[in-house]
Amino acid sequence: MGSLIRARRRELKLSLRELSKRTGLSIGFLSLVERGRSSLALTSLSTVAKALDMNLASFFPPAEQEKGRPGMTQLPYVQRAENGSQLAVVSSLRTYKMLSPRAPNLTLEPLYVTIQPGDVKEEPYSHDGEEFAYILEGELVFIIAGQQYRLGPGDSIYFHSSVPHAIRNETDAVVRAIWVLTPRLM
Repeated sequence: MGSLIRARRRELKLSLRELSKRTGLSIGFLSLVERGRSSLALTSLSTVAKALDMNLASFFPPAEQEKGRPGMTQLPYVQRAENGSQLAVVSSLRTYKMLSPRAPNLTLEPLYVTIQPGDVKEEPYSHDGEEFAYILEGELVFIIAGQQYRLGPGDSIYFHSSVPHAIRNETDAVVRAIWVLTPRLM
């Protein structure tokens, strides 16, 4: 992922400083991401994609994109466990699984998120919308407007995404969570 970001940035003849201005992410953090030493949250990846004039879907293998599946826009929609879509490992530390259909007229972006131990380098960022997270397993630290909130299994948090926020897995255990975002990312 980092190499794709670097290649596109260079293709556009953008410096890290310019990409930093466009995304609100620091130069140092973007450099770590490009070198594969830090991870981007899916929402940060969306911000970077927009800054690089890319579609977020271009970061994921074509086989993983849900294209033209019948009934995608009809509700109610039931997704069975065996048919779930795995987006791809966005970084070596995070995995996102889509929990709903891909359709332009839907508002919520429900995800099953897995965050590996040591995912602690994310810096605060903001974007439009709202977020809700419910921790299924493990312990996750949310930093929202500079305030830390440590959540464990059964805990949840809801916040406006326009407030600078970051997450960190400071433990040596995997975190599994249900996340719901607005607006949709793709």
